[in-house]
Amino acid sequence: MNIPAAYHSVIIWIGDGTGLPDAILHIHAGLIILMLVRLVSGRSLGTFIPLSFVVLAELGNETLDYLNYGMRWADTLSDIGNTIFWPLVISLGVRLRPMVRRDRIAD
Repeated sequence: MNIPAAYHSVIIWIGDGTGLPDAILHIHAGLIILMLVRLVSGRSLGTFIPLSFVVLAELGNETLDYLNYGMRWADTLSDIGNTIFWPLVISLGVRLRPMVRRDRIAD
């Protein structure tokens, strides 16, 4: 079984089924992974653990794309940017926000 080709056929099926362009699918995938890991792990978005899963998933996706298509830098960089941008912004926003008094554990 050719895993990269099978993976690619699933991705094409998702794109065809939703009618969404690849860039939008990457944005949604990054956010879905971020929220699922947040919910399953119970860890705050500010810990960067959910973000690290987004990065690992995108690296896996791009590895499978590379094995199926070869290196396509423009597509790869666009995919990485679209997948990671909003999860990174959200994680940094949570991490860097000033903690309000009601959120502090101990004063």
